Amino acid sequence: MTTLAPSLPLLRIGPHTVQPPVVLAPMAGITNAPFRTLCREFSGGKGLFVSEMITTRALVERNEKTMQLIHFDASETPRSIQLYGVDPVTVGKAVRMIVDEDLADHIDLNFGCPVPKVTRKGGGSALPYKRPLLRAILREAVAQAGDLPVTIKMRKGIDDDHTTYLDAGRIAVEEGITAVALHGRTTAQHYGGTADWDAIARLKEHVPEIPVLGNGDIWSADDALRMMRETGCDGVVVGRGCLGRPWLFGDLVSAFEGTGTRQAPELRQVADVMLRHATLLGEWIGDESRGVIDFRKHVAWYLKGFAVGSDMRRRLAVTSSLEELGGQLQELDLDQPWPDGADGPRGRTSGNNRVALPDGWLKDPYDCAGVSADAELDTSGG
Repeated sequence: MTTLAPSLPLLRIGPHTVQPPVVLAPMAGITNAPFRTLCREFSGGKGLFVSEMITTRALVERNEKTMQLIHFDASETPRSIQLYGVDPVTVGKAVRMIVDEDLADHIDLNFGCPVPKVTRKGGGSALPYKRPLLRAILREAVAQAGDLPVTIKMRKGIDDDHTTYLDAGRIAVEEGITAVALHGRTTAQHYGGTADWDAIARLKEHVPEIPVLGNGDIWSADDALRMMRETGCDGVVVGRGCLGRPWLFGDLVSAFEGTGTRQAPELRQVADVMLRHATLLGEWIGDESRGVIDFRKHVAWYLKGFAVGSDMRRRLAVTSSLEELGGQLQELDLDQPWPDGADGPRGRTSGNNRVALPDGWLKDPYDCAGVSADAELDTSGG
């Protein structure tokens, strides 16, 4: 495995040192407390692990589901919350609530969600096109954050004709944002095609004052090292690459520390992690059956590449108890080695979609009248 020079500078997010410079990307329905626990265990507690996206209005209104989503295990440090909002006042209230009630140690703001239900109302990755609104949100968030560092995650822009990342990066610097993360895709790409790492390099050159983190197409530890070499970015953000592979964070730590150790678990070890994941979900939700049901979406990711018949995959996808899940896993050929090619792309790969935007959104990047408060009503994120 490739190694980096030991002189690699530390990544600092405000008062927090993130070493190795690896961040778990917020993913709705995925990066809850149980999944973060697994990733931290494999990394030895090294890195930064961000909560799934939290809607600011739901947080301010103390929505029951949202209050559960901001739960952190006592061992999590620093506690990192990602917020999503379109209204500067509501974002400011959410940030102030986090500060006053000591709910987190770091706040990330989401401007990268490409999901149509969000962008059609002017939110997510559509919002940076409206430069004054972006600036107002960042200014209010930083003003209310006190000593807590505020970072942002964004995309290149709406499409190749409407890129926003360089302007957004400069606005972030001017408004006191601590670091920026760039997913090297546009909203139109969703998760298809290839991430543009050159854009990450350009952003790093454009805003040398603050750390720039790169995101997109990191499927292995070698990909992370290569991104940093090729772009000069200060750290990496890992999303879909760790789906069904929380041990990827162990690989990343080894790669950045130069030990070269890579985990290629046989199916028996993968099955053990699957059962632990489902157990943690049940404990977190407070209901074993609901925990196993929530775990179902992870099954295909964990089993990618392994020789598991379609009938067994269907059975695993409808389990509703730990006993049933454990029993079915024991029926597998658990001595199977890690499959060739299982380290590649996983998760959503759709792309080239027409972007859903409010009427007239692209007419004027400085006219912010079209942003709807309804963009904050969905609490599930994107």
